[in-house]
Amino acid sequence: MAKRFLLPLALAVLGVTTFAAAVVPGEAAADTTPLSSSYGTADQVVTVVGASPSATTAKLSAWQRVDGQWVRVLGPVTANVGTDGIGQASESTSHTPAGVWTLTEAFGIQPNNGTRLPYRQVTTSDWWVSDVKSPYYNTYYHCAPGTCPFNEAAGEDLGKAGPVYNHATVIDYNRNPAVPGNGSAFFLHVSSGRPTAGCVAIPSGDLDAVMRWLDPAQHPVIDIKVA
Repeated sequence: MAKRFLLPLALAVLGVTTFAAAVVPGEAAADTTPLSSSYGTADQVVTVVGASPSATTAKLSAWQRVDGQWVRVLGPVTANVGTDGIGQASESTSHTPAGVWTLTEAFGIQPNNGTRLPYRQVTTSDWWVSDVKSPYYNTYYHCAPGTCPFNEAAGEDLGKAGPVYNHATVIDYNRNPAVPGNGSAFFLHVSSGRPTAGCVAIPSGDLDAVMRWLDPAQHPVIDIKVA
């Protein structure tokens, strides 16, 4: 019985919230597991695990490193991933990129939902550039429609995306450096209930919980993989 109280106590001491309401019935809100990677300096990890390479849904969990042990503080919850499943991303596929990527910034059409990541509230003059011929490929850019220095048809107007971008966290795939054609504009955002073009999407309430938990001082990463 003692172990059932030690982990929640440790989390409370560190100021970590356990989101029990989002945990699958029968699973502990603060269970532990040996994850497959040390994740470098990251003390927060979001895992997205698909059952097969072609699966368009996956299980998302959030993990906190406590005394060298990974403790699940959220999930698993069902996430929508790309219509082509999880694999090698590119501009010509709808794969969600497999691998481990940092989570360093966030944005949304709505005001900040409480995340501690640097947050940008976007309008129809805020873009993510997917023009492979542009030096701004796979970066954020601010410009009024019709004035942008890239092919706007190959960009994503963040303010026009609707409720799925009410809040979102940028997945730092193919950013430093950005290789033209290897894929752009991958986010953790609000689910529409359908597969995505390559992003990871979860229900709004779960996304808010994840984003409020993310702490840039703990170098959070996302690990996207197939079981």
